[in-house]
Amino acid sequence: MKWSKIGMAVVITCTFTSFQFCAHASDTSMAIQKHRMGTLVIETKPGSKVQVEQLRHEFWFGAAISSSAFSGRFDPEDERRYKEVFLANFNAGVTENALKWHAMERYQGRVDYTVVDAILEWTSEHSIPLRGHCLFWGVPGRVQNWLKQLDDEMLREALQTRATNISRRYRGRFTEYDLNNEMIHSNYYAERLGPGITKQMAEWFKRQDPEARLFVNDYDVLTGKRLDDYITHIRGLLQDGVQIDGIGVQGHLHGESFDPNALRGALDKLAKIGLPIRVTEFNIPGQRSRFNQRRGLKLTPKEERAKAGALTDYYRICFANPAVQGILMWGFWEGANWIPQSSLYRRDWTATPAADAYRELVFNQWWTRWKGEADTGGQCRVRAFYGKHRVTSDGQEKIVNLKQTAGKAVASFR
Repeated sequence: MKWSKIGMAVVITCTFTSFQFCAHASDTSMAIQKHRMGTLVIETKPGSKVQVEQLRHEFWFGAAISSSAFSGRFDPEDERRYKEVFLANFNAGVTENALKWHAMERYQGRVDYTVVDAILEWTSEHSIPLRGHCLFWGVPGRVQNWLKQLDDEMLREALQTRATNISRRYRGRFTEYDLNNEMIHSNYYAERLGPGITKQMAEWFKRQDPEARLFVNDYDVLTGKRLDDYITHIRGLLQDGVQIDGIGVQGHLHGESFDPNALRGALDKLAKIGLPIRVTEFNIPGQRSRFNQRRGLKLTPKEERAKAGALTDYYRICFANPAVQGILMWGFWEGANWIPQSSLYRRDWTATPAADAYRELVFNQWWTRWKGEADTGGQCRVRAFYGKHRVTSDGQEKIVNLKQTAGKAVASFR
């Protein structure tokens, strides 16, 4: 067995499998190998030269998409760079503000679909799955005044109209939605109309879009502080027959760093519910850091390195948990980020150490590159990260999608 290095990728030129290990073996890295890798079987002529190159992860490495990039509010050059850098780094997106009801219908009956339509057109063009955040948001400060002024019957009718119009217009176009944001913290709609309103929201929506995947989404859960409350809430919704398809957990509510044990414990406990998990709104430093209140404060070089290390640890823990299906940053550029200091890219588009750390994980340590020869039976079995791969044998090429649900995929050149 011969080992060599090509660029940053470890390559084994034999019939065995290859993948890149972290500098030191750990439970986390072993869990990643177990849960995030499957087997590509290549069938070809004995002795054929074979090459495998990953094209896209199945796991969502995504980010929030700013409305400003699709509404003409950016400088044209920044808009171009924003879209270019997004595509170079992320394989999934989430609407940051565009789909929120108070952004779309500030005044009753005057619904603006233009930004949502523009984002969907762009993500569809580039095969980016898009998460719809959010259909409803019952925190009182996020409920439009005109809604609060309606009587109960008219309020219920307005909720049904919102669910019906969005589901009908965008049927099959969003991969998933947040149904009603941050319900464990406050729910104006349930306070007015009773707890059964959440089930009705889901039913109204799925009546027009039966395949829609609806998530709950909340914060201070991965810190452990509201974990038990959230689990009780989700189980209660499921027992009441609410059609919930997944669990969203925000990654905002830490400081300059985070508690890795709390994160692991929260993900493990949430996984027992049996629904897929998305980490939906990740920032480091987070909402409890001093940077949240001092947006102009700059990180020192030491703090930049610490931020990169914290991001690396956070992503490894999430990627190692088989119930987690993706992580979405809540902004990646200082020019359009809720907490600018958490960005991967500075205002002038130069990369931070966190950007380098992120790319090292996603496009190097967790990216399949393999070269070798078929054995005497004309076969290669390659361990590869789940996702889409280009397989080449003696000049012929096939695109193969290795899915976690299957665990194995075959590329036959015979």
